[in-house]
Amino acid sequence: MLTLNTALAADLGVALKADKLLAEPFNDAKPAGNLMRGDNVEIIAKKGAWLQIKAKKSTGWVRLLSVKRTSSSVSNSKGILDVASGRAGTGEVVATTGVRGLSAEDLKSAKFSEEEMKAMESYTESAEQGKSFAEAGLLQSTKMSYFVNSTVTTKGTK
Repeated sequence: MLTLNTALAADLGVALKADKLLAEPFNDAKPAGNLMRGDNVEIIAKKGAWLQIKAKKSTGWVRLLSVKRTSSSVSNSKGILDVASGRAGTGEVVATTGVRGLSAEDLKSAKFSEEEMKAMESYTESAEQGKSFAEAGLLQSTKMSYFVNSTVTTKGTK
């Protein structure tokens, strides 16, 4: 069975900028080499916002946005990635970077912090503040319909 990780292992890319290769997927990890803009790389693995790559002289981790995928040496991988992204057969061009910042280990070791909750809540804005911000940016309002709670069930909509 070909998994998404197997497909990613065969992806090729090009460095969009000069960057440090790191030994682990963390900002404070030990350096493992350097990446120059335009270097061709092989993408070995992906973890959150990080790609493990093999460059000319070194293997290491770089931020996802430092590398642009160019092609794949596994013909099935594009189809697998399309299915995984929900874009198979849509014909839509989409460029996104999705990152989930918390791993399972992070969630298991998390502790409640009232201080951090208060800090997070301090970033909230009222609907009026949001409207003013949008108007200042010359954004236009769009009416959207919403699900009514009573029509949504654990098995889908009624």
